[in-house]
Amino acid sequence: MRRRDLGPAGNLPGMIPARLAPLLRDDAAAASLARVFGASGHSLYLVGGSVRDALLGKADVPDLDFTTDARPEQIKAIVRHWADDLYLVGEKFGTIGAIKDGAILEITTFRSEIYRDDSRKPHVAFSDDIDEDLSRRDFTVNAMALRLPQAAGDEPQMIDPHGGLGDLASAVLRTPLDPAISFGDDPLRMLRLYRFQSTLGFTPDPLAAAAVDSMRNRLQIVSAERIRDEFNKLIMGRHVGDALRGALESGLASEFIPEVAELATQHDPLHRHKDVLAHSIAVLEKTRVSSGLELRLAALFHDIGKPATRAFVEGGVTFHHHEVVGARMTRDRMKALRYAKHEIEDVSRLVFLHMRPHTYKMGWTDSAVRRYVRDAGPLLEKLNELVRCDVTTRNPKRARAIQRRIDELEERIVELRAQEELDALRPPIDGHQVIEYLGVEPGPIIGQAMRMLLEHRIDHGPYEPEEAYRLLDEWMESRQTGV
Repeated sequence: MRRRDLGPAGNLPGMIPARLAPLLRDDAAAASLARVFGASGHSLYLVGGSVRDALLGKADVPDLDFTTDARPEQIKAIVRHWADDLYLVGEKFGTIGAIKDGAILEITTFRSEIYRDDSRKPHVAFSDDIDEDLSRRDFTVNAMALRLPQAAGDEPQMIDPHGGLGDLASAVLRTPLDPAISFGDDPLRMLRLYRFQSTLGFTPDPLAAAAVDSMRNRLQIVSAERIRDEFNKLIMGRHVGDALRGALESGLASEFIPEVAELATQHDPLHRHKDVLAHSIAVLEKTRVSSGLELRLAALFHDIGKPATRAFVEGGVTFHHHEVVGARMTRDRMKALRYAKHEIEDVSRLVFLHMRPHTYKMGWTDSAVRRYVRDAGPLLEKLNELVRCDVTTRNPKRARAIQRRIDELEERIVELRAQEELDALRPPIDGHQVIEYLGVEPGPIIGQAMRMLLEHRIDHGPYEPEEAYRLLDEWMESRQTGV
């Protein structure tokens, strides 16, 4: 089993790992806040991801989470004069946000929380014991706490009742209690198991993975919004392939992205070495994290229309128009997961367009380039990256041919941009001028006329207003004669 070097223990009291030293500086916000709590007779612990990330040696730990024996009302009273302002969105769950020098420090009362069998929201119960609080956290690597010095002469104390330091060194995701209890407390933790596998590169403990397999239907009681937020973090992780494979193998993915799980049964004649699911994950892994959430979602969803469009023909299988069906399925799934409208539109648009470059195997004419740029709009760079990443064939000749086609497309875009306003394709006259020239009232006919003029712009390039008026005359004549 691989182990991580957590650094030397250093000379901090109680063998506190040296990597935690910056959090304990006298001038640090954590130390100042701890002294305020100590003066009020309450303890304060740095806890969870803050401790984990510091131990992993992350240079910047922007989000500090604390836990305390003080109740929410007491927390507010303690920090009211210390903080610049309070952030109370999480108050009903026992969390008070203290805004200090532009940062939000979240302070939560010791608690245990469980989901009722039919509830979508956790039932919060407060506790007086730090060990109980840590036992109710999701994984041992997040169930460590650092007791902060409350006054002069106090020493910090590392609290690790469940072996989190060892699991952190071994890069293992294990629950503090029996996985059935931890996942029963909050079923979203099953998805968090794979989210942390994706973001941290840790390996799920076999007992935890087995529990997911038997408890996965409990995810149904969790709200779509919470599932979406965890899924986004999973998708944006650097180890997304391993995490998705784990979520799929356990059956958990079928509970919230069943269309993706269905891809495992499909085989693509263009990717004979792998099923469509393996291909989709390979495409996702090739996309850059820096390109954003929309591209990564499109990479995962780009082929989900294949099962519905599969047809057996002589010599193999086809998936004609799978991009059209896939765009609709993507839209439906993202709506169910409560994504924002603009995210739904962008991702489904990328899915719809991902096959477009393959339709121009004979080369890129000016009109084809204009139409491609117009249809892609602000998604052009993301679409080009998706098309490149979609090449996972082991046939080097075919891979080179596809990449050359995209290279040619991007070169043609650069050339046309130098010659014309490629990113602002529009006719030389606007709708008001069309209304005035035709002498008609505003209505559908104006939209039809503008579309005709735009198509001429795309097919033939820039043209003068005189040409536009001539086209309008011909168009109106053809409407009147029925030609």
